[in-house]
Amino acid sequence: MSDDEVDLDLLELLRKSMGIDDNSPPRPAKTRVLEDAEYIYDNSTDVALDMRGTKAAAASLWTLTQEKQYSTRDWSKHELHPKAKDETTVDFIFLMDLLNFCFWSDGAPLEQYAVEYHGKKWTGYWSLVAAIQRALDEGISITSPNFWVMEGECTDELLQHVFRASANSMPMPLLGDRIYCLREAGYVLRDHFDGSFTTCIEQSKGSAAALVNLIVDNFPCLDDRHRFEGTTVHFHKRAQILVADLWACFEGESYGYFHDIDQITMFADYRIPQMLHSVGCLQYSPPLESHIRQKRIIENGHPWEIQLRGCSVWCVELLKREIQRQHPETHLNAILIDFFLYDSMKEMETKGHECIPHHRTRSIWY
Repeated sequence: MSDDEVDLDLLELLRKSMGIDDNSPPRPAKTRVLEDAEYIYDNSTDVALDMRGTKAAAASLWTLTQEKQYSTRDWSKHELHPKAKDETTVDFIFLMDLLNFCFWSDGAPLEQYAVEYHGKKWTGYWSLVAAIQRALDEGISITSPNFWVMEGECTDELLQHVFRASANSMPMPLLGDRIYCLREAGYVLRDHFDGSFTTCIEQSKGSAAALVNLIVDNFPCLDDRHRFEGTTVHFHKRAQILVADLWACFEGESYGYFHDIDQITMFADYRIPQMLHSVGCLQYSPPLESHIRQKRIIENGHPWEIQLRGCSVWCVELLKREIQRQHPETHLNAILIDFFLYDSMKEMETKGHECIPHHRTRSIWY
């Protein structure tokens, strides 16, 4: 053997010693969201977890979810969510979560972006879903990725019409950013995934984590990573909630089957920190709490924002672990806990319960 020849036997031995075997199963995919959340929690100076409050909240959460028999079935029960279990619903969910960010308003309730649909006024996330349903009723192919890249037909003016407010004259927040995300995703799907998000699902081979990674690697507007204490941290809120919505809608079957669904964490946004603080799980430093109560803006990427998001992810993980420790038979995972906390926060708000405001950050990430 000459000096420049490869010793195949030695190479194979080294591969096996390192656990790299052509015949061995691939290592499970990881999103890094949970690990990064723990890192943020360990290095947080302005957001802390109250462990006693977290244990008490876990007990209450278990009781309430059992009383309401909370499960994936609750997702499809909402009147605005699609009911079909086919590819058209995959398209709907992809569009819904592609544009699911930043609906809060600084103004009075009457100045908030709202959509009237089927005799009701919808705000926040539900205004987006109502607008999508309204467009479909009007015969607009708004959930078709192929339509998004037909800029001669799917004009900016048409998209402004699709997402118009009907309950008032307020524009949808960050509409220009949403249109950009829509077009970007349409071109990615057309050029790399046969024009359909179902191709992405098929390529993930039943792995929720692999699908999240595929999404953030290919769709820049869903790549929700930031810097904290000199380290890159991953949140991937919209990519994760996209996978979670598929799982919930299809009840863990067909396009919603994922063998590792419990790798999905809570979705780091602004409503869950608000709820976790309200139930005694999260505590804020005096400067941060004062800032939030005054409804002052926290810039995207500010250490306060990163701590709020990261500590919320870790707190929901601890809630889940405590519930599973007390009730090993439970079906509750971080997804269902997040859904339940979000619904509960909105219900408290509707009923006028006093609680700390949510933090104010303008971004496309949540």
